[in-house]
Amino acid sequence: MEHITESDVQQANKDYVGEVGISPDSFARVVAFAISQPEDVDINEVIFRPTAQEL
Repeated sequence: MEHITESDVQQANKDYVGEVGISPDSFARVVAFAISQPEDVDINEVIFRPTAQEL
């Protein structure tokens, strides 16, 4: 988030991600699931989406 130059916008973005972002553990479990599939199973796409979203 260092590419955001306005400090208030940067902080708001960090706060939002902290509230609804997907944890590293959850991300790792999905990756582990995908790579542990048998050779005859092809996972083309995984979409990560938090279940908690603010409007």
